[in-house]
Amino acid sequence: MPKLISQLELDKCPHCNVDKPSIHHAASFATSDNSGSLTRYWKVYRCIRCGGAITASSLIEDGDSYEIFPQSKQVDEAIPEPAKAYLQQALDSQHAPAGAVMLAASSIDAMLKNKSYREGTLYSRINKAAENHLITSEMAKWAHNVRLDANEPRHADEDASLPSADDARRSIDFAIALGEFLFVLPSKVSRGLKDSEKPKETG
Repeated sequence: MPKLISQLELDKCPHCNVDKPSIHHAASFATSDNSGSLTRYWKVYRCIRCGGAITASSLIEDGDSYEIFPQSKQVDEAIPEPAKAYLQQALDSQHAPAGAVMLAASSIDAMLKNKSYREGTLYSRINKAAENHLITSEMAKWAHNVRLDANEPRHADEDASLPSADDARRSIDFAIALGEFLFVLPSKVSRGLKDSEKPKETG
C-alpha cells in the first residue's frame, strides 16, 4: 500500500487511468468514530494531469494507506475475451479519446459477436439485438446517443471532429453497461442459483 506522503504513488490515476500519474497532496484532516476509539488520518490528492481528486486514509499520520477512493476501474472477469481486453484498454487510454472510442467500439463489437450478431454495422447489430430482446430498446437508444463510430477517427476523415474526453467517457460507460447486462448480471444470477441449490448444513 502506498504511504500518505506529499505524493501518492499509484500505478494508475483512478479518474483518467494514465500510467504512473503525478498525484500531489492538496489537503489533510483526521476523523474519529463516535466513541473516539478509531482515528483515521486522511489526505486529499489531485492528479496533475486530469485534476481528479483522490482521498486516502491511514491509521497513523503519514502511514500506509488504509483506504483509497475512488479505486481504479477493472473490467469484470465475466466479460469474455477479447471484449474484456478491449474494454480494459479503453479504460486505460481515456487520456487519448480517439483511441478510447475505437477500443470501446471494438469491445461492444466483440460482445455482440459473442452473442452471434455478426452481420451489418455496429449500430444495425445493436438495433437487431434490441429487436430480438437481447437488450432493451432503451439501451439501443442510448447507443445512438453516444459516439461509437470508430471509423471516423480510424480513417481520419477530414470533416469529422476528433472525439472528446466526454465522447470517450460516454462510449466506455455504454460498453461497461452492455457488458454488465449481457455477461456480468447473468453470471451473478447463475452463481446465486447454484448457491441456493446447495444442501443446507444442519446442526
